[in-house]
Amino acid sequence: LFQQLYNTVDAVVVGRCVGHEALAAVGGSPAVLINLVIGFFTGLAAGATVVISQCFGAKDYPRLRRSVHTILTFYLLVGAVLTLLGWLFSPWALRLVKTRPEVFEDSLRYLRIYFLGAAPLLLFNVGSGILRAVGNSRRPLAFLCICFSLNIILDLFFVAALRLGVAGVALATVLSETVSALLVLLNLARSDGPQRLRLRELAIDRNALGHILYIGVPTGIQSAMYGLSNIIIQSAINGFSTEIVAAWTAIGKVDGVFWVSSNSFGVAMCTFVGQCFGAGKYERMKLGTRQWLLVTLAASVTLSAAILSLGRWALGLFTDNRDVVEEGVRMLWYFVPFYPVWSFVEILSNTLRGAGDAIAPTVICLVGVCLLRILWLLTVVPFWHTVMGISMSYAFTWAVTALAFLIYYNKSSWLSRRMGKKAG
Repeated sequence: LFQQLYNTVDAVVVGRCVGHEALAAVGGSPAVLINLVIGFFTGLAAGATVVISQCFGAKDYPRLRRSVHTILTFYLLVGAVLTLLGWLFSPWALRLVKTRPEVFEDSLRYLRIYFLGAAPLLLFNVGSGILRAVGNSRRPLAFLCICFSLNIILDLFFVAALRLGVAGVALATVLSETVSALLVLLNLARSDGPQRLRLRELAIDRNALGHILYIGVPTGIQSAMYGLSNIIIQSAINGFSTEIVAAWTAIGKVDGVFWVSSNSFGVAMCTFVGQCFGAGKYERMKLGTRQWLLVTLAASVTLSAAILSLGRWALGLFTDNRDVVEEGVRMLWYFVPFYPVWSFVEILSNTLRGAGDAIAPTVICLVGVCLLRILWLLTVVPFWHTVMGISMSYAFTWAVTALAFLIYYNKSSWLSRRMGKKAG
């Protein structure tokens, strides 16, 4: 929730202090491009979380230490490369998604500055994953709360006081993420457990990296494909008016409250299953999956009702343009009622991933969510060319994917295969 509020503050400040075109520039095309690129490497970091949680459950501390130092070294290098590529290719990427001319320059400015903070963002995410994998979920939350507060202060200073517009929002984000990365790395360096960071041990162990990539790459591809399908959706939305684009941006922030909450339930499931699987507690793992699925369903229903009830007020935080707010309220009803369906996808995919079955959930999601959504946009939307026609692709693909996961989880022998591989 704090991760989403962290990003939402940017949209609120720029929407209120600069205008709805600046809101579209910050949260439209740049947001989907960031989700595509950063989403891949955030998904890849899930591989490290699974490996470290399994090592922790099995008390294999030497392998855990090698995995920690390998993934941190790897992400230092990846962050540097992303910064360079993000600066060079941002103009091309924005043109690719058909960014509207009136917001192009602001979008480019925001995107380039944002990618300057690629390394700190990735290091915070992977560092937080390491802490959660060994059972410490409180420290990442505390660090995020600190940086959330800092982000608000810097947003107001750069945008409201210095009038830097979207550049100010991007600078505030980069500086806040840098602080959060330093805090989590400092905590790892001062830890007493096997996850302790030692600078002299920063190196890439080929076996550790190979195991991490085996689980993480499919997850990263899955996240990237989500981003790709959303880029196609954003391109379709960009064909409507600036008010529609701004409304879509605003509901993306409101809708994001559900997605970060759902993702948190999934991360908890993945870590829990990883520790249980590493310790050989398979019945506990299956019981935890059933119970956590019920909890996630209840939370999804609650969040769906809350967002629909408070949607008009929430959208009004971003802009005082009544047309933008009314469009946004209408859009929410197209997909928010279907949130509970996604619970099955979130929990079952992370159960499989936590046990080391990374390929099956990726294939199911690629076909059920990404491929079907793209097919919907190519075949249905040309005949139903409305925002509702675009939005209904979500409900349809969620339902198909949830059904596929239920069948695979209950009917296949995936757990027996994973147990056999572990024993081997």
